[in-house]
Amino acid sequence: MSEAAEPTNQPPTEQPEAEGQNGPSKSELKKRAKAAEKEKKAAEKAAKQQEMAAQKSAAEVDYAAEFYGTLPLHQSQSRPHRPRVDIASLPSRDGETVLLRARIHNSRAQGSKMVFLNLRQRIESVQALMIVAPEKVSKQMLKWAAGLATESIVLVEGVVKKSPEIIKSATVGTVEVEVSKLFLISGVEARLPFTVEDADRTEAEIEASGDQFNRVLLDTRLNNRVIDLRSQTNQAIFKLQAALGDLFRQFLHSNGFIEIHSPKLQGAATESGASVFKVSYFKGGAFLAQSPQLAKQMAIAADFERVYEIGPVFRAEDSNTHRHLTEFMGLDLEMTIEEHYHEVMEMLDGLFISIFHGLREKYKKEIDVVNKQFPAEEFKWREGPDGTLKLSFREAVDLLVEDGVAREDLDDINTENEKRLGRIVRAKYETDYYIIDKFPMELRPFYTMPDPNDPTLSNSYDFFMRGEEILSGAQRIHDPKLLEQQMRNKGIDPESMKGYLDGFRFGCSPHGGGGIGLERVLMLFLKLNNIRRASLFPRDPKRLEP
Repeated sequence: MSEAAEPTNQPPTEQPEAEGQNGPSKSELKKRAKAAEKEKKAAEKAAKQQEMAAQKSAAEVDYAAEFYGTLPLHQSQSRPHRPRVDIASLPSRDGETVLLRARIHNSRAQGSKMVFLNLRQRIESVQALMIVAPEKVSKQMLKWAAGLATESIVLVEGVVKKSPEIIKSATVGTVEVEVSKLFLISGVEARLPFTVEDADRTEAEIEASGDQFNRVLLDTRLNNRVIDLRSQTNQAIFKLQAALGDLFRQFLHSNGFIEIHSPKLQGAATESGASVFKVSYFKGGAFLAQSPQLAKQMAIAADFERVYEIGPVFRAEDSNTHRHLTEFMGLDLEMTIEEHYHEVMEMLDGLFISIFHGLREKYKKEIDVVNKQFPAEEFKWREGPDGTLKLSFREAVDLLVEDGVAREDLDDINTENEKRLGRIVRAKYETDYYIIDKFPMELRPFYTMPDPNDPTLSNSYDFFMRGEEILSGAQRIHDPKLLEQQMRNKGIDPESMKGYLDGFRFGCSPHGGGGIGLERVLMLFLKLNNIRRASLFPRDPKRLEP
């Protein structure tokens, strides 16, 4: 019997809707099409994001990374001997690739593709520009350069190119530097108390700006002297100060003088006890030298014949004026006399004339830089056959009396009348430089030689610039007995200066000399109006820092 399939109770299998002989339904087709479109858009979006990520990744690759950045603190690992140039030489280097170190005086970004840098070295400045260029200057490099702080020190490499027009904001305005490499040597970590640009502004510029520009007061400058000294004006002033010292040395060397170096600690006051600084000295006391006066004279007694010194001088005078310092640089000289003390006066006169000529002829550029901020009439001296104007003290008094000053007020010529006399001399004789001879004996130090014909007068002289004294000098007493007498007359115990007096007891030639204040000469030549502007770090009764 054949096996028959057993019947089941399962219902017949259901076919999906729209499936069958006629294919998917319309509803299913719509669903499928919608899903496919969604998948396509997702794929396109993913592809686009991948493309953008790839582009962004490519953009983040800085092709100029090796052309800029901060240099390591220690830069002595190698020495490639690449020459570096001064900004002043750039006009003669058109088309050259140069390397230079400078400060960023100021900077200005122009859009996202260009930045201007004003680079400064001492009194010179030049415009540099950085432009985005494929494979050379990237946007990252430009952004970094634009963010560098003013006064940062940088190492710059670039091509010198003639500028299409004169760049007035730079001292070197005929060329500019197109920067290809820029490295930071030293950055700025503290906030600047003022900008060097502000420090260089003239009063006229500040007033014309309607207070848009900052006025930097003298005290603020002196309290932050390092920043102030970076200004182009100060760079020029102190180059002129150095030149003045050099010219002093050159003239005296050419006239047979030798340089000496005297001690600044002394056992006795040089001139008077009232104006000396007393300092502790082991178990006793000492004084800071008011001048190298004693040492100069002792050198003459030692047959040095002609000597000079450039060194610090200390004066404990509580004088808070425009022309006094408690420490200044003294230019001093002493020489033997053959016949007449005017030999010394004439040597000093020749010295000043030589200095004036040297400054005018060799340093005109620096003088012009200073005059831009401190406008002044050019300093005048007599250059004709008549030579320097020389007045006796009595003649100077007569000029003041003629101008309306009471004679009884002129036993000594005070500061106010000194300036008045300067104006009279300038108007009458057309000179800012002159000499007054034959001062009253009572006005001079103990070592001053009296006039042989009138003991109330002395063989002494002062030199003046723009109505202010810049040198005091005289013939010195070389006779020990007269010197002792004069010391007692001035209230000085001769025994307190025995070492000084002994030099004259052993025999000493007639001699004379003078002392000059370096800062005062510079102040008056340039008409800076305040001696503190001519002193690197001035010391006065109220200032010992910085």
